[in-house]
Amino acid sequence: MSLSKAQKLIAENIRGCRLQCNFTQKELALRAGVPLSTLRKFEQQGVISLESLLKILMVLGMLERVVEATKTDKPAFKSIDEVIALNNAPKRKRGSRT
Repeated sequence: MSLSKAQKLIAENIRGCRLQCNFTQKELALRAGVPLSTLRKFEQQGVISLESLLKILMVLGMLERVVEATKTDKPAFKSIDEVIALNNAPKRKRGSRT
């Protein structure tokens, strides 16, 4: 999937949720604390800042699902040795340089 297609699909999904909640664009923008022009541009083009998107998601009750979707999977262990090795390994704070 391309980034532009993903942007448009996300905007369509958010618009659908807004309509399902029976909010006008003006009501949602006011509740989320984002300019109406920002919400309109988002719904039409899929363009929005992360902060504004998160505010809209919070009002629509979708923020927790998005946060959950970005969590990394915990590894499935095959032995107790793998658990011990993971617990003793230093925690990564940066990506490796290549």
